[in-house]
Amino acid sequence: MEFPDRDAVASLVDAQPLPSFVRVRSAPATTTLPEPTVRAREELARLPFDSLSPGARVAVGVGSRGIHRVDEYVASVVAELDERGFDPVVVPAMGSHGGATAEGQRETLASLGVTEASVGAPIDARMDAERVATVRVGDTTYPVFVASAAVAADGVVVVNRVKPHTNFSGRVESGLCKMLVAGLGKQRGASSFHAAALSEGYVPALEAAFAAIAEAVPLVGGLALVENAAEETAHVEGIPGSEILDREPALLERAYEEMATLPVEEVDLLVVDELGKDVSGAGMDTNVVGRYRVLNAPDPETPEIQLVYARGLTERTEGNGNGIGLADLTRRAVLDQLDTAKTYANALTSGSLAKARIPVVAPDDELALRIALSALGSPAPDDVRVVWIRNTQDLGELYVSTGVVGDLPETATVVEEVELGFDDGTARFEPR
Repeated sequence: MEFPDRDAVASLVDAQPLPSFVRVRSAPATTTLPEPTVRAREELARLPFDSLSPGARVAVGVGSRGIHRVDEYVASVVAELDERGFDPVVVPAMGSHGGATAEGQRETLASLGVTEASVGAPIDARMDAERVATVRVGDTTYPVFVASAAVAADGVVVVNRVKPHTNFSGRVESGLCKMLVAGLGKQRGASSFHAAALSEGYVPALEAAFAAIAEAVPLVGGLALVENAAEETAHVEGIPGSEILDREPALLERAYEEMATLPVEEVDLLVVDELGKDVSGAGMDTNVVGRYRVLNAPDPETPEIQLVYARGLTERTEGNGNGIGLADLTRRAVLDQLDTAKTYANALTSGSLAKARIPVVAPDDELALRIALSALGSPAPDDVRVVWIRNTQDLGELYVSTGVVGDLPETATVVEEVELGFDDGTARFEPR
């Protein structure tokens, strides 16, 4: 597909006066758990392993999220299972991620540091999934699938972070429950679940499928992690399978309290350096950008962001640009990174098509900013509210225009004034 070149775009948009910027360090109060992997081994003792016989095969479900020290947590689980005389096997529990292929899911785990060598257990990445039940939610009947590797095991343990979801809000969102339903269901299970969720609601669809899975497979339990605003572990908890659905709401509430957010709620232009599946399931955390873009789900009330400019993809997302549709603007360089097969596999499975749409494409940063400021009505440089972040997970240091400075909270500190310049159209900040 052809996009207008620089000269063509420049002739359509007047030059806009740029605001001045400052570099800000944001440090909200956080709780960091010391020695979290040691705590993980202790918490695993809460799981009912006495239901398993010596030598039992235990499937350890691991997702694709960029969880802090996830490789160490998985290695801790494997070590604990080994010591108890069981036979652990790691099973990717990530729905359609990794291009919905076994090789892709194995590569996704490797990008997180989870390999057979690093965790001390084989990885069974087969995409095969078995239909274990049919459930009814409202007026919808839908099949529930579970990875064949998990169905064949004598026990199932999942490891995941509990956090606000990027498509919906409710008593359970992203966590052990959803990993079992959508992640461990592989592509077929994730697609079936999302179809029912879009028509009947995410939480009812999750609860119905979870109950069916708990009856169909030997669910031992899970290791639930809660992270703080600094992306470090705030809480670790071992939860028996029979208690997961009842315990997750309290952990979700804590995750909301610990969640990283922008320092201000009203933003004219949010610039995001990178998005990717390792940052968020939606590429950009929808709770940070204030946009779900999901049918039958209203967007979050805050923050209020007028325009979003996405500048690139993370290396770890390996071309999966799901979430680019949350932006209003991107640049030509992003399309060179984009793997549409991986992006479409994610979008079509989740049913959230809007997140895979290509926004307006600018030739470079300079013209992207001119386009954005023009679309905002050419506000005065001292008034326009611009927030510039690396990604929606890394919010500890960011740049803001001077129009934002007066509204920064006490937990944010102005470090220095910076100058925004361009090198062949590519933006760069330099100290003044």
